[in-house]
Amino acid sequence: MCGRYAASRGPEDLAGTFEIEKWEPEETLAPDYNVAPTKEVYAVLDRPLKDVDDKRPVRQLRKLKWGLVPSWSKTPEGGARMINARAETVHEKPSYRRAFAARRCIIPADGYYEWVTGTQERDLEVEGKKKRPRKQPYFVLPADGSVFAMAGLYEFWRDRTLPDDHPQAWWVTCSVITTEAEKSPLAVAPADGPHALADIHPRMPLMLTPDRWDAWLDPSRTDPDGLRELLAPPPEGMMRAYPVTTAVSNVRNNGPELLKELEGPEEGTLF
Repeated sequence: MCGRYAASRGPEDLAGTFEIEKWEPEETLAPDYNVAPTKEVYAVLDRPLKDVDDKRPVRQLRKLKWGLVPSWSKTPEGGARMINARAETVHEKPSYRRAFAARRCIIPADGYYEWVTGTQERDLEVEGKKKRPRKQPYFVLPADGSVFAMAGLYEFWRDRTLPDDHPQAWWVTCSVITTEAEKSPLAVAPADGPHALADIHPRMPLMLTPDRWDAWLDPSRTDPDGLRELLAPPPEGMMRAYPVTTAVSNVRNNGPELLKELEGPEEGTLF
């Protein structure tokens, strides 16, 4: 799954990476090292601009809310639960299939966090002892330091309780697509810890390699079978993972220190 990630790149950097044609300075977000559900996040999408005669799709950097609210929802309350869409079923689930066909995006990140339960804590759970599991967080990112381009979907939702000219009348929300975690060895693995992403968690965000970006964002592509081919996992051996401080487990903590690589798991969270 993807429940937390880091995004420190600014609009100028992202504009060069993704060949952005349009972004609004007032939508600039501060670097976020602990992105959590319901936060505003950057998304790259191809969409015609408003109030212009030229209806060609324009590559845009937009600010969306993480947690998809389907257009037919009566309320936005379920958005916090719809942060992830499974690649295997995204084309058929009522909440995602319309967006999958017409509203796809890329959600740029430095990498994502995932938690693994320490061996000692799992043993206590097996024994039935009442102790809350303490989990060691890992940061997962491309081994070459490039952007982690997560496949995503976005959707529009109209708040019918507000007038048309209200600034919050329309919500634009998004979801990250996930796939099975890689079982092949990491490009760079911690000496004392997991050697594959599947050792940390069975799911992972689906990273799109640059050769798929244009096709994924192209709104003229609507054939589900063709789009599903783009959801193949990236080549093996591209990722690295390392342990980070358990401070990231608290969403109120936010800063570059959360990305600092630890020499090994913190005490009490041995893998």
